Amino acid sequence: MENFADRLIATIRVKNSPVVVGLDPYFTLIPDSCKQKPLTLNKDNLAYAAYGILEFNRQVIDIIAPFVGIVKPQIAFYELYGYWGIWAYTETVKYAKQKELIVIGDIKRGDVPSTAEAYANAHIGEVQIDNVIESPFSTDAITVNPFLGTDSLLPFIQTAKKNHKGIFILVKTSNPLSGEFQDLLCGKRKLHEIIAEKIPVWGKELIGKQGYSAIGAVVGATFPQELSILRKIMPAAYFLIPGYGAQGATAKDMKCCFNPDGLGAIINASRSILYAYNLSPWKEKYGVSAWKEATREAIIKMNRELEEISGMT
Repeated sequence: MENFADRLIATIRVKNSPVVVGLDPYFTLIPDSCKQKPLTLNKDNLAYAAYGILEFNRQVIDIIAPFVGIVKPQIAFYELYGYWGIWAYTETVKYAKQKELIVIGDIKRGDVPSTAEAYANAHIGEVQIDNVIESPFSTDAITVNPFLGTDSLLPFIQTAKKNHKGIFILVKTSNPLSGEFQDLLCGKRKLHEIIAEKIPVWGKELIGKQGYSAIGAVVGATFPQELSILRKIMPAAYFLIPGYGAQGATAKDMKCCFNPDGLGAIINASRSILYAYNLSPWKEKYGVSAWKEATREAIIKMNRELEEISGMT
């Protein structure tokens, strides 16, 4: 199997798009047309919500698959509905992979080594049950938290290497108060810069044929002043960049995330794509009754904006 970064780049080139669509289902925003209550489960509200989420996700995937190659379900939006929510997450991953999309599980796990190994095997690895090997979630990559140190990350890195998967390590996140800890000065360097300096070390054995590592970094677009610095620190790391659209970042804010080859960054958008029908100009043009058209136009617009600034070849 190919190195994850090579597969990622191949997908980006086929679709001519560095966009990641975040599958973050807000049940209250899902169109009623997707909320079909299964008759056999009519007394189970969690099951009802999970079925609606899965149907919405499938329809979204059908809309976006011609235009993008990567999706990122955030597991918290599924855990919210308990067992049934995890079922919807798993089925969403399966459906996206059937459509030949790369799936990044946004799980942000990080723990002591033994627990980290269990997380890694669950999401990007395997588990043996008697003589049978199973891949529980089978995502292509996951997000992880480095707070506990290198020994907490090694199980994820080793599992990614063994199974030709990827991980994206939190470096500088997009939330407004991320700097409360991530920008703390440790000597002359900020904490997030120290983490960034470790990414090339952790990822040096997972460099693909295209020159990029399967170990990437999560870097928020809402802090453009940091992006160019981090790009220089991590030249071979793919950046997973949240913050576009609903969080306020624009395509121009991300220009410095891309390397001269037009590669090196994938840009996530969730609410601005999934619920475009609720935003201008599509709210006025379509409304919820034509939400699919709004989503389709929103993804085409985002692709066009990023093509202008990435210089992808």
